[in-house]
Amino acid sequence: MTFTCEDLHELTRVVTEAWGRGLDRDWSARAGLLEWSCSQTADHTVDTVFAPAIFLASRNLGGYPEYRITTPGPDADPLQYIEALQTATRVLSAVVRDADSQARAVIWRRPRVETRGPADFVPRGGLELILHGQDVCAGLNIAFDPPDELCERLRRHTESWPMWHSPGWTALRMEGPAWTDLLRASGR
Repeated sequence: MTFTCEDLHELTRVVTEAWGRGLDRDWSARAGLLEWSCSQTADHTVDTVFAPAIFLASRNLGGYPEYRITTPGPDADPLQYIEALQTATRVLSAVVRDADSQARAVIWRRPRVETRGPADFVPRGGLELILHGQDVCAGLNIAFDPPDELCERLRRHTESWPMWHSPGWTALRMEGPAWTDLLRASGR
C-alpha cells in the first residue's frame, strides 16, 4: 500500500487546519512530550517536509546534501508555519513527480545510510508531518485526529522501515488502529 502525493496534500490540509484552530494559543508552550516549544516544532516540521525534497532532488547517494532550504525560524508567526508547510508539501510533491522512477537518493542515514526511489520520499515527509503535527496540537491543547485511511496507508508504507528500530522508536506493530500504532512506535 502506497502513501501518495495526494495523501501528503490531504495530511497537510488536516495539520494546517488543526494548527489554524490554535493561532491564538501560546506557541511558546512545550510541544507534547518534546523538549521543544510548539513554534520550534512547527519550524522543524516544515524542515522535515522540505528535507526529503532536497534529498531526492540532489540524487546524492553518499549522504545528505550539505545545504538546506531556510524555514521561517522558531520566532515566526504561526500563520507563517502554515504557509511554509503548504509550500514544503508542494515542493516535495513536485520533486517526486518530476523524478524518474529509477532515480535514487539517500533517504535516511540512521541506523545506516540507505537510498530509495521517489515513492518513498513522500511517506518520509508524511511520517514526520503527522507525528510533529500531533506534537504541536498537543502543546496547543487542540484535538488532532487524522483520517484512518491516511494513517493506514502511511503505516503500511513504512512498516518495514529501519527507523522503527532506531533509538526512541519501537517496532511498528499492526495491532490496532493505524494512528495508535504510529504513535506507539514513535514513543508518543
